[in-house]
Amino acid sequence: MSENKSKKAPYTIPIGPTHPALKEPILFTFKINGEAIEEVDFAPGKAHRGIEWMGMRRNPVQIVHLTDRICGICGVSHTFAFAKAVEQIAGIEVPDRAHYIRTILAEFERIQSHLLWAGVAAHELGFDTLFNLAWRVREESMDLIELLTGNRVNYAIVQVGGVRRDIEEEKFARIEEGLQYYEGLISKLLKLFLHDKTITMRCRDCGILTREASLKLCTVGPTSRASGVKMDVRLDSPYGAYGDLDFDYVMPDQYTGETRGDVYDRIVVRLLEVAQSVDLIRQCLKQIPEGETLWETKMPKLLATCKKAEGEAVGRVEAPRGECLHYVRMNKSDAPYMWKVKASTYSNQLSWLEILKGEQITDIPIIVASIDPCMSCTDRVAVVREGKPDIYSKEYLHRLSVERTRRLMNDE
Repeated sequence: MSENKSKKAPYTIPIGPTHPALKEPILFTFKINGEAIEEVDFAPGKAHRGIEWMGMRRNPVQIVHLTDRICGICGVSHTFAFAKAVEQIAGIEVPDRAHYIRTILAEFERIQSHLLWAGVAAHELGFDTLFNLAWRVREESMDLIELLTGNRVNYAIVQVGGVRRDIEEEKFARIEEGLQYYEGLISKLLKLFLHDKTITMRCRDCGILTREASLKLCTVGPTSRASGVKMDVRLDSPYGAYGDLDFDYVMPDQYTGETRGDVYDRIVVRLLEVAQSVDLIRQCLKQIPEGETLWETKMPKLLATCKKAEGEAVGRVEAPRGECLHYVRMNKSDAPYMWKVKASTYSNQLSWLEILKGEQITDIPIIVASIDPCMSCTDRVAVVREGKPDIYSKEYLHRLSVERTRRLMNDE
């Protein structure tokens, strides 16, 4: 039999937009030859919520509550980035103590986000015992976040000009208890994830993103660092309290002695960053200065200052998934003239085209999950009618929703 005849004819399979292996709706289309992936395409846009549109009709203080809901995992990162941009335009000086509190919350958010991802990764590999363990130990960080903010998901801690709540000294002991809890677990988590033969066989040399491809595709966060790219907003452009802290880039060769840019290396980076976050929080607690936590406690003055502001600025932070960017333009009015959000996944999702090609069908779930995607904070929509951009009104979108619901009910 000739070589050409022995090959199976290529065929196309869709996965999504709703699928058990996907956390959020997104449609993948794979061109398959046998069990091997030849071509990849994906179509996001299934979770658009119009948050930017709503924000441009509210004042900056109200928008803070929207930014907290862009993503349920990295809400502090979005509020932090938006507040930074507004503060630059309005000339608002954030108190030093508030900088430290923001940084502490950002690092607790990194811990819970990376542990959530670790659990999802274990689940995608079929290791549900490890999935349950990762999510159980994640609860400690969620408890500490609730202790500091009063909430477990939408923290409502960051405000334009500082933070809404102080961290009282009597809470330091409970925070230290939680940090010690994670210090005792790091070696166990590394052993369970990185020395298990099945995980090693499934993840080593799987979904490789080379350093050159990472730079070409402009990936960010753990995805880029796992490929050997030293890039971290906390170090490259320090904000909050990061300029006062002692730390370095987390790279996979620190643990493995080499960098391959595969799924395994992405696991390494995120687990090591949990240990790094513990150290950064402890440094913040030791160095946190006394003082106020808000630039202005009276809301009328804060709103008046924002209303007078004119100009544009970009707020950048290192979210758990990588660089999160908020562009704000203000024009001496209650609401921003323009507000655009670039979430980390927006930068990372093109890497799927590179890391999925040539891999096996069975590895699709873990490779897709390895960049820690979040479609809800990534999706954007632009309506083009006869070559001209068009923005639908809230009333029109509501009417479309009602009409669609009625059609579905009538079909039943």
